Amino acid sequence: MAGTVNVLFQPDGRRGKVKRGETILEAARKLGIDITSICGGKGFCGKCRVIVTEGVVSPVTEAERKHLTREELESGYRLACMAEIKTDVVIVVPDESRRSKQRLQVEGVKTPVKLQPLVTKVTLTMPPPSLNDQRDDASRLLSVLQSQHGLKEVRFKYGVLKKLPDTLRSGKWTVTVTVWDGREIIDVEAGETADRMYGFAVDVGTTKMAGYLLDLNSGKLLSVSSLMNPQIPFGEDVITRITYAMKGAEALKNLQEAVVGGLNKLITDACKKAHVSPDEIYEVTVVGNTAMHHLFLGLNPKFLSISPYTPVVAEPVNVEASKLGVRINQRGNVHVLPVIAGFVGADTVADILATEMYKSEETCFLIDIGTNTEIVIGNKNGMMAASCASGPAFEGAFIKHGMRAATGAIERVWIDEDTLEPKYLTIDDARPRGICGSAIVDIVAEMLKAGIIDTSGRIRDDVDSPRVRESSGMMEYVIAWGDETATGREITITQSDIREIQKAKSAMFTGASILMKRLRITPEDITRVFIAGAFGTYIDPLNAITIGMLPEFPLETIKQVGNAAGTGARMALLSREARQTARKLRRMVRYVELAADPDFKKEYLAALYLPHLDLNRFPKTVEKLRERRLHVAPEHKKLAKTLGI
Repeated sequence: MAGTVNVLFQPDGRRGKVKRGETILEAARKLGIDITSICGGKGFCGKCRVIVTEGVVSPVTEAERKHLTREELESGYRLACMAEIKTDVVIVVPDESRRSKQRLQVEGVKTPVKLQPLVTKVTLTMPPPSLNDQRDDASRLLSVLQSQHGLKEVRFKYGVLKKLPDTLRSGKWTVTVTVWDGREIIDVEAGETADRMYGFAVDVGTTKMAGYLLDLNSGKLLSVSSLMNPQIPFGEDVITRITYAMKGAEALKNLQEAVVGGLNKLITDACKKAHVSPDEIYEVTVVGNTAMHHLFLGLNPKFLSISPYTPVVAEPVNVEASKLGVRINQRGNVHVLPVIAGFVGADTVADILATEMYKSEETCFLIDIGTNTEIVIGNKNGMMAASCASGPAFEGAFIKHGMRAATGAIERVWIDEDTLEPKYLTIDDARPRGICGSAIVDIVAEMLKAGIIDTSGRIRDDVDSPRVRESSGMMEYVIAWGDETATGREITITQSDIREIQKAKSAMFTGASILMKRLRITPEDITRVFIAGAFGTYIDPLNAITIGMLPEFPLETIKQVGNAAGTGARMALLSREARQTARKLRRMVRYVELAADPDFKKEYLAALYLPHLDLNRFPKTVEKLRERRLHVAPEHKKLAKTLGI
């Protein structure tokens, strides 16, 4: 059935025409309706719940039967990514399916640098031409620039030459020249404007973008802006976006325009706060994982997802702002920091730069936790890095009541070991809507300490509490009853949820374990631990160790450094030396492909247990757990023996 149909989204009142056969999610994207879809529209996450109140859509799929109860299906609930529109329809998008404003981490560790930006501004006064001095305008300016400031072999950008004659004369032969990297004149302005010189640094994360406006004369941070990555409607993780980009040139263009549009909004917002014109920004530095790096530059990311996962380019890239559509001074420069490997990007380079682990005599451990978790171990003598496919569980994907760190998300949880009753905190003190990553770590740790789960992660069916129950053939623990929540639905952690967390934490520990094995060190040899990123800022390190997400590091060695990638981007903006260091770091770091390690499967399987199949790896943690209610799974010792642990 060809043609178009009418769709109305409520309570937004947004209506429009879409192609018959498009999914509700595709229609929502076109009409600008906010619907969560963590899996990118594949029916895996079950977060895009909508209600069809009028009209006909395609039959219910197996994916929908998995995520929706019979009562919900009878009430018109469908998954927006699965239901195809057949006739004119009216769709209600409930609050639980909307991406509420997420708490975005923009602050990071403060690392001083020598102020030496690549952009310089100098004011020149030159004699006007005469019959005795008929030099061309460009030569006249260059001779003064060389004699007064020692700048040789400088060339004009073409766009500057077009405006040069009028600018020189309107300024009565006094102008301010902006030079990039000591070799390119990117602007000439009438009069004296040397005190107006700004730059912008941005961390392009898969989920969020954080921008920083800086005064390049003083190095002072003037304002900060942040937003959700506008690419999210095309896929909420790296792989789904790469898959979308592989549809063709138009799809890749859509992704690039989305992220560049996000950067332009960050710039506009930051400039308004600081009363700066975007035209006074002469350079932007950009960091992000390798996929974000490629999508920002409009490079084909296809081969990042295919073994051996090679990037198009690893060296730093400089591009004129106008060529990317970045709305700063049109001849300004956009500098994208280098990447290390297909899944270890410029954000990791920035993390290393900000923590200065490359200068340390001591052995350091850096972890930036996300859908792809990056781990770096080493010091000034060299470093090793790995990327762990930890999955989007900590972003709320595949967790029944999981959500991102937004208003109403439960972010901290404690369970009374005697009554098994929970206490929790929510973001903005709102009524709970779901569980975000930091709370998920807490819940698993607290359930282990309270004896609700055993070392295999199994929810014990002999626990005497109304909160521990079987539902739809699966054990679960109730965090919040329906009358406590914003949606009226109970918020629980299920056996399936715990398995997802075990897989994520196992991937992280396996990465750490293999890198330490390659370096022939133990946790005791590591004296400085850096936890980076938004998620890393809010987790409880002790609970992360309790479930075996991190090795058993002494708590005093752990430092949560916030958005260290943003700090690194700012350092590269302000300092030529920092930029040169970033380039060297790419060569100092040896990338390890974890899946190629012969012990990978054994390490991963052992790390699925809580805190680990080899309890000797967590002696202090296990001692404390035994003082409480540690329940060792029946098969624990047998499997350990089988694996030779």
